[in-house]
Amino acid sequence: MATEYSSNTAPTPQMTPAELSALASRLRNRANSALLHDQPEQQRDLRAAAQVIDQLLRLRAEIRATAAVTDGLSRLLELAEGR
Repeated sequence: MATEYSSNTAPTPQMTPAELSALASRLRNRANSALLHDQPEQQRDLRAAAQVIDQLLRLRAEIRATAAVTDGLSRLLELAEGR
């Protein structure tokens, strides 16, 4: 029986860290632009969105670094066990 959710869907393209950083920069620049001086709530929201993106990028870097260390340790354990 078919379901409405298919597992054969195409993967969603992911933004690169450089693209995310550029997006955060654009949001921050828009928040600081003269066009939004009369909309402080919008400025705050744009700054907050830029900060969230920056935090996610830092977290991604930490996760990748930890994964690399963990992978290295796993490989060392395999070598030590003679695998």
